[in-house]
Amino acid sequence: MSAGDVILPGATLGVLGGGQLGRMWVQKAQAMGYFTVVLDADPTSPAGLVSHHHIRTGYEDAQGLAEMARLCAAVTTEFENVPAASLDLLAQSLRVSPAGGAVAIAQDRAAEKAHFVRCGVPVAPHAVIATPEELAAVSADLLPGILKTARMGYDGKGQVRVQTAADLAGAWERLGRVPCVLEKMLPLAHECSVIVARGRDGSMVHLPVQRNLHRDGILAVTEVFEGNLPAAQTHQALTAAKSVADGLNYVGVLCVEFFVLQDGSLVVNEIAPRPHNSGHYSQDACDVSQFELQLRTMTGLPLVQPRLHSPTIMLNLLGDLWFAQGDQPVTPDWAQVLALPGCHLHLYGKRDAKPGRKMGHLNVTGATPEAVRATALQAAAILGIAPF
Repeated sequence: MSAGDVILPGATLGVLGGGQLGRMWVQKAQAMGYFTVVLDADPTSPAGLVSHHHIRTGYEDAQGLAEMARLCAAVTTEFENVPAASLDLLAQSLRVSPAGGAVAIAQDRAAEKAHFVRCGVPVAPHAVIATPEELAAVSADLLPGILKTARMGYDGKGQVRVQTAADLAGAWERLGRVPCVLEKMLPLAHECSVIVARGRDGSMVHLPVQRNLHRDGILAVTEVFEGNLPAAQTHQALTAAKSVADGLNYVGVLCVEFFVLQDGSLVVNEIAPRPHNSGHYSQDACDVSQFELQLRTMTGLPLVQPRLHSPTIMLNLLGDLWFAQGDQPVTPDWAQVLALPGCHLHLYGKRDAKPGRKMGHLNVTGATPEAVRATALQAAAILGIAPF
């Protein structure tokens, strides 16, 4: 890559989406000397509140997109459901990463599963259900299973567990007979994820493999340290994630989520074409965070392999913590938490706490995995988070 292909600090960069992922990207971009633009209709969006420019329009608004194209040298996204067509439109006049085509695949579980199969990575047995005929043709071998809407599902939304063919038919009706994917339920041991960053020249680096705990379909805890997974599983996850990214000719940061089965094998669950909750620990435990990798891929800056310098645990902070004492929100005792060694608090600037709403995260670092776990459990007890 020539020096002319690099967008250096001092330029203006944009992000579609104003949530917490956009906020952390803006903060890293500004720290590295870039000016920032956020396009999001919400006047109080977490990213918009801290950006140099905030274009307050919808993702498909032609005037807003034109303004973004005028201001920016390159654009990324922090939200997987940004219309792919908007990314394609912006790509006619400036650099956009990830590309609309890659985002479109991540937005559709059926297309996503087909991509995994093309890449030769293992997936759960599944069937696409878009018509009554496809419903009737579902093999009994796929039951019990989980019926998932093909589009617009995240954090456990748009998913129904089904035991029988009658359950399946009823669930499809309740979901509005929209296109769905039925996945066979498999004996899970735990979950893990890999975040890779791929440049326009095909170069690729990755964060360490992350071991994850979900509760009610939402990520609750991520643990990262040397040996957190067996070497064979780590190798398989990294190989599969790189294959998925290469198959998309991907540019940007990509999270690939896996189920680890009780026999030790892995199957790919889904991808997120953006930074991911499970990579937040990289802000405090790595020398290059996932948000810096996002910046480097979109600007053409060199990709360097991140180094994990501390064992770490990330705790997701949901709005439920504000209601631990009753119906009225009470701010958690951050002072007591921050008195613990190695605790790094990241709050997202959201004005109203609501149950299930992602309000922030706590990264815990330390000298050993055992010390980190002990501190993280202390913090969890203070905050009212269930032990893990």
